[in-house]
Amino acid sequence: MKKIAVFTSGGDAPGMNACIRAVVRTAIYHGIEVYGINYGYEGMMKGNIKRMQSHSVSNIIQRGGTILKSARSEDFRSAEGRRIAYSNLQAQGIEGLVAIGGDGTFTGAKRFHEEFGIPIVGCPGTIDNDIFGTDYTIGFDTAVNTALEAIDKIRDTAAAHDRIFFIEVMGRDSGYIAVECGIGGGAEFVLVPEQKTELQDLVKTFKNLRKSKSSSIIVVAEGDDAGSADQIMGAVKASINDPEKEFKVTTLGHIQRGGNPTARDRVLGSRCGMAAVEGLLQGQKRAMAGVVNGEVCYTDFHDCITKKKVLKDDHLKLIEILSI
Repeated sequence: MKKIAVFTSGGDAPGMNACIRAVVRTAIYHGIEVYGINYGYEGMMKGNIKRMQSHSVSNIIQRGGTILKSARSEDFRSAEGRRIAYSNLQAQGIEGLVAIGGDGTFTGAKRFHEEFGIPIVGCPGTIDNDIFGTDYTIGFDTAVNTALEAIDKIRDTAAAHDRIFFIEVMGRDSGYIAVECGIGGGAEFVLVPEQKTELQDLVKTFKNLRKSKSSSIIVVAEGDDAGSADQIMGAVKASINDPEKEFKVTTLGHIQRGGNPTARDRVLGSRCGMAAVEGLLQGQKRAMAGVVNGEVCYTDFHDCITKKKVLKDDHLKLIEILSI
């Protein structure tokens, strides 16, 4: 293999730049020409492909976002769009790809490989930590620490005014961010998509907890089945019916995507980037390079997409015990 290309796709995640840097420099180390594709699959279809050198990735390991930009592409979902993308890769002589992203990115990569046979190795870049085949995804640790810093500050004002705060964090299909923020931030409750929220039970437990606590933090993953933090707060407030108690909602939103990546995300991104290039050289065709129990491993895209990463019950139990 003489030429490969790297791209980022889907939502950005802190640590993607560290991964890009590792891909570029590992390829150069092995004597391979490496190209960057701007704007993901959309850029692949438009031929937005450029040669990269070692200096192309200087001074980026500490930066959030992605220097290659990212975009969602409806056109790539079509057979014609994928054919155009492959023609552009052929024109540059590119023989393999490194795809940095989440399940949507890997779904497109799997289809692309099946149709054209081009080898693709993925790197798990998503703050949600919802990809099967790796203990942690690139960007997750930074997102948790960003949210946790905000929760610590909100707790100060909650305690000062005896307020109840419902804090919404990202996690449309996964409660990993909410759980780790809840444990680290000392939350009284954590509501996640993986566990059905019974509002009546929540209100009952909440009333009992108020006998010993004057303020509380409730962390809500955005994908919780009971609704948004604002909707859940409204239901709880109506059930408690205490005009003297103040209820507040804070939605952290996209602040969780940005910022300088933590050391953990920089190391993980670097390890996955190197493993992706070496995986291509070793004959991997359509797999993700992840880290499980401290060791690099490769997981077929099919498993990454179809298998569910299970939230640990003992983490939820820990929140329950520590909230009393």
